[in-house]
Amino acid sequence: MTATIIDGRQVASKMQAEIAEQAAAFEQKNGYLPGLGVILVGEDPASQMYVRMKRRACKRAGIHSVAVDLPATATQDEVLQAVQQLNDDPKIHGILVQLPMPDQIDEETVLSAVSLDKDVDGFHPVNIGALAMKGRTPTFTPATPTGCMVLIDEVGVDPSGKNAVVLGRSNIVGLPAALMLIKANATVTICHSRTPDIAAEVRKADIVIAAIGRANYVKGDWIKPGAVIIDVGTNKIDDPSDERGYKWVGDVDFEAAKEVAGAITVVPGGVGPLTITMLLSNTLKAAQRLAAK
Repeated sequence: MTATIIDGRQVASKMQAEIAEQAAAFEQKNGYLPGLGVILVGEDPASQMYVRMKRRACKRAGIHSVAVDLPATATQDEVLQAVQQLNDDPKIHGILVQLPMPDQIDEETVLSAVSLDKDVDGFHPVNIGALAMKGRTPTFTPATPTGCMVLIDEVGVDPSGKNAVVLGRSNIVGLPAALMLIKANATVTICHSRTPDIAAEVRKADIVIAAIGRANYVKGDWIKPGAVIIDVGTNKIDDPSDERGYKWVGDVDFEAAKEVAGAITVVPGGVGPLTITMLLSNTLKAAQRLAAK
């Protein structure tokens, strides 16, 4: 058996074209573009790269973007002031705070300061709380876990009644992904560093979302035949055969897993493009909501 390869780039390209059409219609109706403000604190190369990618995607989709770059020495008050300026800016409809931030910054305080109407990253405690509660619908959901759910749907799998395993319990991916799967009526197990036998848990799973940041951690013989594997991991490893001397791999041993799984994402090019796409979608949604008010 060879798995269906889930190409996130293809799915994202189609969705971004639709977002661009809606953004153009929004501008024609309202006289201004949807706007995204991005706050970056420090000079972390990976974070800088992610911000550049997000701003380029905004440009392609017809979304106005503004970057607020603060030095690594920025104080908590300076970051909160930047958030408030974007909260008050009528041309900005969504705010993204690039994580992680330097140690002197309390991330939860900063995320809580983002206006609920502009929380396109879906990390405000109220949005996460609504995601966790029955009968509540968050205004926005976090981009990466939402992208994971889109990819599961893309291969025609309904999580309802399925066993799902989420590897990792971060606030950014693991926890909200598990909550989304629960809302979709899956039976969910969250595995982490204290889980005694992760392989045994994965072997029961119809759906696996891997987000632990450990290269090729999930082995092929852990995979239940026919399972859907969504690999969020992006890990840089040495590769003398590549002219760069390295390559990017996921948390799942792709070559082994694809011979067992029913469907699996590639790395890179799987979940990553959907993360950016969901951010664009949320920004457009925020602009539409604010315009309606």
